[in-house]
Amino acid sequence: MAHLNVEIKAICHNAEVVRQWLLNHQAEFRGVDHQTDTYFKVKTGRLKLREGNIENNLIYYVRDNEAGPKNSHFELISIADPKTLKQILTTAIGILVVVEKKREIYYLENVKFHIDEVPALGSFVEIEAGNLLAELSEQQLRQQCDYYLHAFGINKKDLIAHSYSDMLIGLETHLH
Repeated sequence: MAHLNVEIKAICHNAEVVRQWLLNHQAEFRGVDHQTDTYFKVKTGRLKLREGNIENNLIYYVRDNEAGPKNSHFELISIADPKTLKQILTTAIGILVVVEKKREIYYLENVKFHIDEVPALGSFVEIEAGNLLAELSEQQLRQQCDYYLHAFGINKKDLIAHSYSDMLIGLETHLH
């Protein structure tokens, strides 16, 4: 069954402010993950294989490209052998783009926070309010996102509509 996240991605001008707010509010710090997300060529949605020192998952999701809170319907499975799966998927359907990043992971109840450093793109903060760990409506998840946007002092002009994969593809297109 697909789960729902309401997600926000924004440019992060001062990661220390976000980090301190989270720590001051007893967020659980899960660690720093060095992640390689390999996006594969699919007809609809996005299929990515995440390889990290904390998270190793195959994730399929459908999400609108819009700034501010956006719905993301997703399915996720933990992968014990990501290297072999990557070889199989690369051969079968091909790679669209690869995103490398350093990600700090925090949790406050059902909300997951990321402070990301993405080479060639910069620093970002992500807020993911999800119903995987709590029975909450879409409206409640959106209210949580709005609350943290305000708490972190994120400006509307810093909201990002696109995924890192789309941003990197756009950057590659401009360079060629």
